[in-house]
Amino acid sequence: MRTAGRNDGASGDGLIAARLTALLEAFRPGDDTLGVSELARRTGLAKTTVHRLVGHLAETGLLEREDGAVRLGLRLFEIGQLASPRRGLVEAARPYLADLREATRNTVHLAILEGTEVVYLDVLRGPDAPTLPSRIGGRFPAHATGVGKAILAFSPDSVVNQVIDAGLPRMSPKTITAPGLLRRQLTRVREDGVALEREESGVGVVCAASPLLDARGVAVAAVSISGWANRMRTERVAPAVRTVALALTRTLSASTRDSRK
Repeated sequence: MRTAGRNDGASGDGLIAARLTALLEAFRPGDDTLGVSELARRTGLAKTTVHRLVGHLAETGLLEREDGAVRLGLRLFEIGQLASPRRGLVEAARPYLADLREATRNTVHLAILEGTEVVYLDVLRGPDAPTLPSRIGGRFPAHATGVGKAILAFSPDSVVNQVIDAGLPRMSPKTITAPGLLRRQLTRVREDGVALEREESGVGVVCAASPLLDARGVAVAAVSISGWANRMRTERVAPAVRTVALALTRTLSASTRDSRK
């Protein structure tokens, strides 16, 4: 009987955690505040349940109330900053990214691979660059981005196979969706050290990216420059991206060696 009780309790805890997670994930880019009715619609939970859970989250500062609606709380942001496993990478990369943006006036990205998607750790928007959907913490299919291809080219075969086996969705008319063509591009990226993306993530946008490598030569992240296809020559900015990636790789390697002494 006690075992059943423990299982029931664990199941109940899991249900509560799932509902709390669903509430927080209901917020989307561009949302400021959401009402209980909209949260209930997006999560599929009853309004009474949403109202009760919102109360718990508001008490802890994860949500904040405003005029009958709620917004994501500052406490959630603080926890997210502390929880980031790549915080040191972002801090080390920021000066390099800032210089790259200043030199090109285009948007600069720092990203890692998680599963089959890239996650943007930092985004510095350039004054002459297009408005891009990328945002810090945002995700995008790896095969359709310069940073994604730069990372995949220097990743184990098992990682590349995982991305291909999951399917290569078309994000624009020029997205590479053929596994053979993607593999050939990755071979070229390994030879050049730079991945070029020509309107594969979106119409009118091009990108040049280069990986940051660990001591084994495996990519841990990538940096990129994105701009308008009719204004930015990827071949011209590629050497600058490659130089920054190599310099940042050396900086990170030195930091790792110093931390082990």
